[in-house]
Amino acid sequence: MNRVAVMAFCAPLALAVALMVLHRHPTAQESASVAAPAGVVSPGSVALPGGGPQSVATEDSITGQASVVDGDTLEIHGIRIRLNGIDAPEASQKCDANGTSYRCGQKAAFALDEILADKTVVCVKLDMDRYGRTIAKCTVAQTDVSAEMVRRGWAIAYRKYSLEYVPLEDAARTMGVGLWAGSFENPAEYRRAGKKN
Repeated sequence: MNRVAVMAFCAPLALAVALMVLHRHPTAQESASVAAPAGVVSPGSVALPGGGPQSVATEDSITGQASVVDGDTLEIHGIRIRLNGIDAPEASQKCDANGTSYRCGQKAAFALDEILADKTVVCVKLDMDRYGRTIAKCTVAQTDVSAEMVRRGWAIAYRKYSLEYVPLEDAARTMGVGLWAGSFENPAEYRRAGKKN
C-alpha cells in the first residue's frame, strides 16, 4: 500500500476519533451552558440561608419564597423588599366600608399573601430606599405583584415614584373593589400624620 493510499485510509479514522474525544469532553463554553445540579449556585449568585436553586440573590435580582410584612412589603430570606410603584395601607390603618370601620392594612397584607401563595417570587432590584429596603419589581408566575395588588384594590399607585399603575387604580376605583368599596385615607397621608405605629 503506497503512502497516499495509507493517508486516504487513515484520515476518516482520525476524524472519527477526534469527534469521539470532543463528544466526551465538551469545550469550556459548552460546559458552562450545562445547568448546575440542584443546590449549586451559578457564578455571580449567592445562596441565601436555607436556600437551594429556588433561593438565590444576584446583583440584580432576588428569588425565593417570600413572607409578607405588610401590603406593599415582603421579605425573602432576610432581605426586606418594598414593591415598586404602589402604596398600601399601613398595618395599623383602618378604613370604612358600609359605615363600618375595618382593618384595611391587615386586609391588604392578606391580599398580598394570597397573591404570593407560597410560590417562588422573582424580584428585580431597582433601588434602595432611605430605610435600607430594596425597591423591586416582583413577579409570581409571571404576574406583576404590584399590578395585581392595585387591580384588586388593596394598593394604590404611588404617583410620587411611578405612574405605571394609575390605569389599574382607575379601573379598581370604577369597579369599587378592595379599598374603593368604601373610604380610606391615603397611606402616605396616614404616615405623615404620625398615625403609623
